[in-house]
Amino acid sequence: MKKIKDQIKGFLGADTAFEGKLSFTGAVRIDGRFKGDILAEGTLIVGETATVEADIRAFQIIVNGEIRGNIVAESVIEIHAPAKVFGNINAPSIIIQQGAVFEGNCIMQKRCEGANNKVVALPKNS
Repeated sequence: MKKIKDQIKGFLGADTAFEGKLSFTGAVRIDGRFKGDILAEGTLIVGETATVEADIRAFQIIVNGEIRGNIVAESVIEIHAPAKVFGNINAPSIIIQQGAVFEGNCIMQKRCEGANNKVVALPKNS
């Protein structure tokens, strides 16, 4: 597992549920239930007991629980067993550990350093 970019600044515990839009900088860990949209400039950690129904965009995403929705990361998406991800994923670096479940499409795009470190699509080789 890679080093988490930021210290954890927010936490949604195992016995909690939240519905809505979540945006943050730094790192947030979800161990409960979340439904909505997530937009982050930092790291999202989805714990083993978490169930997330959301489209997610973050710098780094570490999944140990369940996500239903599309995921975009500027840096890396890590899916560790016993995680379950149902949706499309898009990041320059993707790690799927043996024992994890992934159902969806996967796109790996390189970061373009001259474009404010945004993820950009590169043309296909002919």
